[in-house]
Amino acid sequence: MPAFRATDPAGLFEAARAGDRVALPRLLSLVERGGDGARAVAALAYRSPGQAYTVGITGAPGAGKSTLTDRLIGEARHRGMDGSDRVAVLAVDPSSPFSGGAILGDRVRMQNHALDDKVFIRSMATRGHLGGLAVAVPDAVRVLSAVGLPVVLVETVGVGQQEVAVAAATDTTVVVVNPGWGDAIQANKAGLLEIADLFVINKADRPGARETRRDLELMLDLTQLDGWRPPIVETVASDGTGVDELWAAIVAHRDHLVATGTLDALRRERRAREFHQILLARLEAEVDGLLAAGRFAEVVAELTAGRLDPYDAADRLLGGVLPAAGS
Repeated sequence: MPAFRATDPAGLFEAARAGDRVALPRLLSLVERGGDGARAVAALAYRSPGQAYTVGITGAPGAGKSTLTDRLIGEARHRGMDGSDRVAVLAVDPSSPFSGGAILGDRVRMQNHALDDKVFIRSMATRGHLGGLAVAVPDAVRVLSAVGLPVVLVETVGVGQQEVAVAAATDTTVVVVNPGWGDAIQANKAGLLEIADLFVINKADRPGARETRRDLELMLDLTQLDGWRPPIVETVASDGTGVDELWAAIVAHRDHLVATGTLDALRRERRAREFHQILLARLEAEVDGLLAAGRFAEVVAELTAGRLDPYDAADRLLGGVLPAAGS
């Protein structure tokens, strides 16, 4: 096994590719922290791209996403993908306001696989990285792919804008709902329908499952689809009912993307969006630096005195970041 230092991205990367289970978490910690270490790790991952298939799992808190993810790990291990039975999970947790760390600890609900050396599970906090979650998660997924993991499940904590963006950055996006969620579906359908490749009605043994399926089918009937109609799978994650059907639907969606030639196109679009997010993050960091400097107060004084309008004030302030804006 290669020797490495805990702060040496290149050594950690080679050790992780060789199967060292200590090196990989340290690589992901560098990604979460951001800064030079994260940039070095990202550069290594880009130079050694893998072919991991990524599955995003999102839905309202309490929908049973973690239990469902735990069951999907078992399906991935049993059925495999592309001849491999290895799988990774990123459980994206909210950040503690005190420690900054992940506070849900979804790994607690996946202890059935804790000792399985072909399963890697990581709770990932939403703090600390330049650009936040939108940059850190794709980088983490790319690292997992680059070290040879063929399947990556990304579970989010809810259906807010941030979580939906993360789920949409995967190859297949699974939206989990519960029976009786009809009113919330109506309120959230625009965002959900934009990202959903599969719908799961979890806890389908409860009253209201039939009505929830009807509402989903109606939503799909009223939506312009691009050749793929998201299937609706009913599961009871607590006892595993329907999880085999869900895994089969995920594989079917992957096969559809490959057969239609859209998988590579979708991944190229995602890389362009990631680049856009990085640009925005870099500019935001520059603007934050200006806000902390005395120049911001000077421009605000000119603005409040009526000598500048807000647009001229922005041009003057951004002239130090984007010279063209002030020209």
